[in-house]
Amino acid sequence: LGDVVMILDLHRQGLSLSAIARRTGLDRKTVRTCIKRGLEPPVSAPRPPRDPITAPWQDYLRQRLQAVPELTAKRLLREIRDLGYTGGYTAVKAYVRSVRPSASPAFERRFETPAGRQAQVDFAHFRATFTDEPGTERVV
Repeated sequence: LGDVVMILDLHRQGLSLSAIARRTGLDRKTVRTCIKRGLEPPVSAPRPPRDPITAPWQDYLRQRLQAVPELTAKRLLREIRDLGYTGGYTAVKAYVRSVRPSASPAFERRFETPAGRQAQVDFAHFRATFTDEPGTERVV
């Protein structure tokens, strides 16, 4: 913002584009753009979405994952490279992650017993210093 203000100030003083460019160390086209735009921030249009590089092979990848869900992205990459794929591993990995059927969490069956029928103990070793023997640690 400081450069833009300085360019606009030099332009108001009547300096030419070339003179402003020499003073600021910027290109003449950059100076011209700054003068034309003024103090408004640059507006850039959002890029149009592109088809992913994996688009021609997505049907094949989806079918292979439905047939064998355990296939890794590296294995699928080798398979589609044989079919002419020229992209990278990361694109295949991202697509496989989005398509792969999610593994259902393992069901953990809990069992309850009446009070007093079962005891559970977690074994651990602790070092503690007792007051009857100061300075001596015991494993409890």
